[in-house]
Amino acid sequence: MQRVLILGAGGHAQVVANILLRAYEIHEHDYPIGYLDDNPDLQDQTLFGLPILGKMADFGHIDNDALIVAIGDNHSRQNLFDQLQKQGKRFVIACHPVTVIAPDVRIGPGTVIGAGVVINPGSVIGCNVILNTSCTVDHHTLIADHVHIAPGVHLGGNVEIGEGTLVGIGATVMPNCRVGSWSTVGAGALIHRDVANHVVVFGVPAQVIRHTNADEH
Repeated sequence: MQRVLILGAGGHAQVVANILLRAYEIHEHDYPIGYLDDNPDLQDQTLFGLPILGKMADFGHIDNDALIVAIGDNHSRQNLFDQLQKQGKRFVIACHPVTVIAPDVRIGPGTVIGAGVVINPGSVIGCNVILNTSCTVDHHTLIADHVHIAPGVHLGGNVEIGEGTLVGIGATVMPNCRVGSWSTVGAGALIHRDVANHVVVFGVPAQVIRHTNADEH
């Protein structure tokens, strides 16, 4: 059994805790021991049956075998993941047992896969990604590091999602389209052609509503 420390204690972190607990019931492999969070209002609380063990800086003082960064914001999650990876820390994949994942799919460390997710053959999922509840990833799709695919998103075949991008709830990306790095796809949007880096798109079909600076993500 691996003792997993969850970094973060917000709503997403509690979803991650549930995923790990449900998977542990079946596999008895990765067990969450608690959370770390810097919010002073959360200290000494118990959330979803697991204790908050301290602040983020305390992870070196708490016995664990692996970590998972459970922060919804892509940029914050990337920063913490990269810092810890440089220190040689080990990350688990949190995968809900109610998923359909083809056997040849490659998934990077630190990724969270929620209930009802489908990932079809030939797809590659990067590190520190969130594949949220009931999203679908069709064949030969590439999802780069630190991406968040929100609940109910549908990605067609041969899609590419660039690093750090957020694809909002219920959006659809048509086959063979690329969404650039550190962009945002609005909830319910329909992507029918390529989307550039550092833009926000919204609508059916999706249109660029603003550009963002490279440092804004």
